Parts: sequence; structure tokens; C-alpha cells
Amino acid sequence: MTVDGITSMLGTNAANDMAAGRADSVKNNINKVSSDTTSDELMEVCKDFVSYFVEEILKEIKENLTNDEEDEDGSTAMLTDFHMESAIETISDAMMDQSGLNFTQQLYEQMKRNYNIE
Repeated sequence: MTVDGITSMLGTNAANDMAAGRADSVKNNINKVSSDTTSDELMEVCKDFVSYFVEEILKEIKENLTNDEEDEDGSTAMLTDFHMESAIETISDAMMDQSGLNFTQQLYEQMKRNYNIE
């Protein structure tokens, strides 16, 4: 295994760790919802979930549009992966803020009913 191969693998692992951390954060926030949760806290959880959902869709689109045969060296690929993850998260947050309100509101209302949150 070459140094570039190891660097590339580490970059992929860093991107995967970042994505797993975001998924864990969203999951933990959802698991904390209870009848004691305030309406504002519930809305934040719903916004985080919708943003994460959009983020995952954008990642799938990126994967389908990216040429797997690109000849990038390991350090370039690692840097690209890191910045792409950050850009996708920022874009998904912005998309959710601009157009995800209907879905977020529906999710919020359903969870509010399910947990009897006033």
C-alpha cells in the first residue's frame, strides 16, 4: 500500500466519521424528545432532522455525478472530501431554511401530537 493510498483511506475515514457524527447527533436529539420537550426544542429537532435528510440526498446525488475514475492524489482527495462534506451540510441547512418548512412543520405537528407536547 502506498502513502497516497493510506492518505486517501484516512481522508475517506475522516469524511465517514464526520457523517457518522452528524447522524449520531441527529439520532441523539430525536431520542431525547419526550412529553417534557418544549415546542421550540421540538421544532429544532425537526429542523435538524430535515436538514440531515436533505444532506443525505445531496450526498447521493454527488456520488452519482462524481466520476470515480478521477486521478486525484490522496491529499487532494482528502481535502476535497472534507470540504465537500462541509459544503453539503451548509447547502442542506440553507435549503431546509428556504423551502423545507412545509415538511418540517408537518413532522413537527405529528411529533407534537405523538408526544402530547403543548
